[in-house]
This record gives sequence, structure tokens and C-alpha cells, in this order.
Amino acid sequence: MLDLCLLGTGGMMPLPKRWLTALLTRYNGSSLLIDCGEGTQIAIKEKGWTFKPIDTICFTHYHADHISGLPGLLLTMGNAERTEPLTMIGPKGLEKVVNSLRIIAPELPFPIRFIEITEQTAVIENKGYIIEAFKVNHNVVCYGYNIIIKRAGKFDVGKAVNLGIPKEYWNQLQKGEKVTDSSGEYLPEMVMGPERKGIKVTYCTDTRPTPLIEKSAKNADLFICEGMYGEKGKEDKAKEYKHMTFYEAATLAKNAGVKEMWLTHFSPSLIRPEDYMKDVRKIFPNSIPGKDGKSVEIGFTE
Repeated sequence: MLDLCLLGTGGMMPLPKRWLTALLTRYNGSSLLIDCGEGTQIAIKEKGWTFKPIDTICFTHYHADHISGLPGLLLTMGNAERTEPLTMIGPKGLEKVVNSLRIIAPELPFPIRFIEITEQTAVIENKGYIIEAFKVNHNVVCYGYNIIIKRAGKFDVGKAVNLGIPKEYWNQLQKGEKVTDSSGEYLPEMVMGPERKGIKVTYCTDTRPTPLIEKSAKNADLFICEGMYGEKGKEDKAKEYKHMTFYEAATLAKNAGVKEMWLTHFSPSLIRPEDYMKDVRKIFPNSIPGKDGKSVEIGFTE
């Protein structure tokens, strides 16, 4: 089961009822944050979730509306007596940017591990998450992310019994571990069925539509995509500032075959996104305007 909450849905500047961009996910006792705009701490508090389990923070890029909430969040995590390492993932320059922001948060009781992405795509595994980064098209270097939870095949009790594998090894084999004793070597593939369908969430913001986004989002359970502009006639502005309209996002969702799309990263002038959804749903019916605090639990399907 993967829990996720869209903490903030604003772009450029926060509004009284709309914080800046951030997404928080929870899985197996570990939390992952994508972006950390102004208001992220308040949004987490409003949701009733906690800061301490955040093990990984991914940044799409280093514009202020995506990272300005970081120093305060780090201080809060430190005040919560966190000592476990924190992993940060982002485009080249991550360590320099974070250390510059840490001038106002210099002393932390936990180490930070930096992973800087320089290629078109990258895959990082951390705390049960498989994180796939893919480069998008903004006016600075920017990445989208897939958050993937894999699901192993079923354990075949009959095979384990027939092969004479001791029961005390079954749990290790289910976890994908190899076991060796005086009788020989036992491998997971001896008793595990084929890998089952896992969970996939794609998060993409501050970009023009690109073929790589469509490819990366293929068959996602949830596609969270920027929709800076819902009003008709904003196409030229979207192109100029390297953002997307609702309708471009919906076309990506349709072509990628995702189950559901949430729009986010709204322009400050876009007060009621729902007003534009009728035409969006003509392109991709399962389109939903995101809002701060919107959350969902995504479970495994058989």
C-alpha cells in the first residue's frame, strides 16, 4: 500500500489556500518528498503526517517555488531528534544549492547523502522505493520522477515442501535472499512465482510536453502533472515560459494510458481549476484538478 498526499499545488507564489509545490508519499514506514515549496511544513502538519520518517527528498529543479521550504523543514527534522541519514536527489548542482540554503540551517544532527543526476534518465533504489528520474523541458534543467513499488511473485509452498527446503528459510527466500547451509544453496527463484504488478506513480512539473514524459508515464496508476494554465488562449504563454496547459497534460495522460491524472502547479491567476475540467475530460475522462491536501491510498491489484 502506497499513501500519497499532494501537499501544495501552487506555482510561482503561494496563495492563502494554496501552498507551493510538494508531494509526500509513505510506504513501509518510510516517507519520500518531491519538491519542498513554501508552506510544505504547514501542509504536512495540516495533513497530520510527520516529518521524521522522510528518508528521501527529490527535487525537480531549483526554482524557488520548488525548494524554498527546505531550510525550515531540515531544522524541524533536526529538532525532532532525527539522526538517520537523509538522501537528496536532484539535477547537477544539488549539493551546492542545498549547502547555500543551509547557511540559515547550519547544524543538523543527521548526515545528508547527495545524488546528482546528470544523464537523461537515472534509476535509484532507496528504502523500498525505485525512483526513476527522467529529464523534461523547462527553462532550467528539470526532471520528472516515477515512484515505483515492485511486488514479488507468490511463494509456492508446495514447491518448497517438495524440494525439502526447511521452513526457517522460507521468509528469507520470500524477501529475495539466497540461503546456504550444509545441505546446499536455496535460491528465491526455486519457490517464487513470476513478479506481480506493482505500483507506479509519475510526477512531472514545470515542462513542455515531451515524448520522454509520455514514455516514462506509460501505464502509471497515477499521473500527477503540471497544468499551469486552464484558460483558452494561454498556449503561447505556456510555450514561452516552458509550462503546460491542462489540455496538453490531458493529451499526455491519454497517450500514456495512465489510470488517473491529477493536475497541479496552477498559475496564481487560476483560482478555480474545476471550471475548465469539462473540456479536459473530453480528452482524458479520468482527469482531476489537484488541491492541497488531496490524498489517496494505492494498493496492489491482483
